[in-house]
Amino acid sequence: MQNQNQHRTDIEKLTVLLPYWLNHNKDHIRDKEKWLKKAENEGLIGVVDELKKAIDHSKKANRHIEQAGFRIKDEKVSKRSEITENSEPADLSAENCPAPVVENANFKPIGVIRTPYTDNASYRPLADDDGNFRIIVNSQYREGLRDLDRFHYIYVLYFIHRVNKTISMTVSPPWTPAKEVGVFASRSPLRPNCLGLSIVRIKGITGNRIVTSGLDVFDGTPLLDIKPYIKELDSKSDANYGWLKDLDDRDHLMLHIKGVPHDY
Repeated sequence: MQNQNQHRTDIEKLTVLLPYWLNHNKDHIRDKEKWLKKAENEGLIGVVDELKKAIDHSKKANRHIEQAGFRIKDEKVSKRSEITENSEPADLSAENCPAPVVENANFKPIGVIRTPYTDNASYRPLADDDGNFRIIVNSQYREGLRDLDRFHYIYVLYFIHRVNKTISMTVSPPWTPAKEVGVFASRSPLRPNCLGLSIVRIKGITGNRIVTSGLDVFDGTPLLDIKPYIKELDSKSDANYGWLKDLDDRDHLMLHIKGVPHDY
């Protein structure tokens, strides 16, 4: 029985390690791609060639890690179906039923977000991110941008439209593989309503276009709303780290959250 319990514990660890490895690799791929551009600008042909190969290998490794994540879920389900002792009845709650249609809960995009990201987006807004980041508001909402340029920062609310994974009420955030928390205690995109929220700096507004600092979304993400970030209203001096303060590697995690380059 002890060996069986140990095996389950190892599988649980692997389940959270796989997305950690995947996201960690993606973060370093983005760093390599930035330095690749710098090498290209300097005409370092040999360096560019080697970096391209390194990036390609990293992306291939991530595809295998992602497939391992899919397989472990399938094989865990298969294993569970073989266990009959102490099994709980299937969940027949509203989670498995069609959601009721509520008229005032329907949203429609008011524009689109354009970013350089097509298949590998940042996991947080980076103030100095390379590329062209724009919010394009539909023409009928253009008047709603009046005086927005007097603010430095805005909240951007959007629909995370490319989520293709199963929604869960508990998640392991990308940089905390050994920690499982409720989805509402995380920034995970795998949420019941797949709503995203980012804070970015306004660089300029022309007509119905807002040029911003780096946005952590895929190109073509549907825009749902924009709100101004107001200094003393939105900045809370007594905010804390919540469950993050208990992590042994919090300093490492904060490097990723802040987008600070590092070698480990």
